[in-house]
Amino acid sequence: MRIVVALGGNALLPRGGHPDALPQVARLDAAAPALARLAQGHDMVIVHGNGPQVGLLAVES
Repeated sequence: MRIVVALGGNALLPRGGHPDALPQVARLDAAAPALARLAQGHDMVIVHGNGPQVGLLAVES
C-alpha cells in the first residue's frame, strides 16, 4: 500500500506557539515511532506544507 503523510506547520506547532524549530522537532520526535511502524511493509511519502509560515510572512509584510 502507498501512504502519504502530510505534516504541515499546523501539525507541528503547538496551538498558539511561535514557529521556532525546537517545538517542531519535538513533535516530530513524538510522531516518528508511529510513522516508522506505519511505514513497515508500505511505501510512504512524508510531505510538509508551510501554510503558517507563509501566513506569518504575509502578516509581517
